Amino acid sequence: MNYQQTLNYLFSRFPAFHLIGASAYKANLDNTIEICNLLENPQNSFASVHIAGTNGKGSVSHMLASILQESGYKTALFTSPHLIDFRERIKVNGEMVTEEFVCRFVQQYKGDFERIKPSFFEMSFGLAMSWFSAQKVEIAVIETGMGGRLDSTNVINPLLSVITNIGLDHTQFLGNTIADIAREKGGIIKPGIPVVIGEIHPESTEIFKAIAKANSSAISFADQEVIVQRMTAEPNPALLKVKVSAYGRELILECPLTGDYQLKNLATVLTSALKLENILYKPVGLSIQKGIRNTLLNTNLLGRWQILRKNPLTICDIGHNPHGFQLVINQLKSISFRKLHLVIGFVDDKDISSMLAMLPEDATYYFCKADIPRGLDAFKLQHEASVLNLKGETYTSVRCALDAAWSASGENDLVFIGGSAFIVSEVIGYQPPVIR
Repeated sequence: MNYQQTLNYLFSRFPAFHLIGASAYKANLDNTIEICNLLENPQNSFASVHIAGTNGKGSVSHMLASILQESGYKTALFTSPHLIDFRERIKVNGEMVTEEFVCRFVQQYKGDFERIKPSFFEMSFGLAMSWFSAQKVEIAVIETGMGGRLDSTNVINPLLSVITNIGLDHTQFLGNTIADIAREKGGIIKPGIPVVIGEIHPESTEIFKAIAKANSSAISFADQEVIVQRMTAEPNPALLKVKVSAYGRELILECPLTGDYQLKNLATVLTSALKLENILYKPVGLSIQKGIRNTLLNTNLLGRWQILRKNPLTICDIGHNPHGFQLVINQLKSISFRKLHLVIGFVDDKDISSMLAMLPEDATYYFCKADIPRGLDAFKLQHEASVLNLKGETYTSVRCALDAAWSASGENDLVFIGGSAFIVSEVIGYQPPVIR
């Protein structure tokens, strides 16, 4: 099989949560353990950092990987979901796994996978660990897929565990309260391994402290140890410039991820990086400033408050649950524009009503459905939105909706695309057809 045939086989044969939802979820580590044993446990051949959280774990993972890469380490990065190419999930020093390795790996273990019947994520994790081992990486930044305790990635024994924040998402699997979700994500805390928590929360803080104490793990709360302040009069709108105070040190950082929510993520990254300096015995310190500034160059992270076009100003963001979506909407409200055009779509297992309630009535809406089975029907979305007096038309595809928004936009208008990573994935790199 060539690369495309291999992908078609994987998506058709192994259940993928990002496509079909609940039926792909495996509530144990049995398959992952069996796959890792089959592969001779490649995850044990390199050091790692384990990152969980409701929101921000992708940004934190990419920034931390960039810092380690700039510090001279051969650095691997495992994330999900992908936006354009499956291989985005698996990178070494910013380079995606080769198509040849994906094809060869699947061909070699096809019979074993037919027997084990893993999920798509379980298979992807095994593939990633095998590639990282073959590439002789020194350290890997590994992001959980969902939760923590029962996530496939939880078979690793990291140098550091990181939990960015806790919000209500995937409640059908992780629990209906912040406390329940904290217990699940806190499952990545390992005996004797330090843990960084991004944000204090009244319903989760004591739970994390109790889990850390039971595991004799040193615990740090980033927002209590690091102060990150946006600097005013920033000369370059493509960079978020901040002043950081941490452990008696002051730094000026320039971050190419410009969303307001990155202020919290930067605190988590800084705390994690400074802990890693001690763990890695790096006497000259990690290249924190250069690593953060070069995050996009080193990792090609996509879809985080990303400007797609300047005329009209067009921004996309993958915020996809109430906690993350509210941060995005708050930032939209801080921008000056004549009229707001919102290209919106969701997956059908999210808290749609809560997110719709955050949206302004005076915007024009372009309702659409991502081209995946989990996508929420555009007509159903339009109906639910109309109850809240949000008005707009439905479109047969995300790109058709974006074309309509661009056509209707005037000078000083703002076009925003979001609601789901899968909505955003269909517009990254898209250019409208030229009409002659």
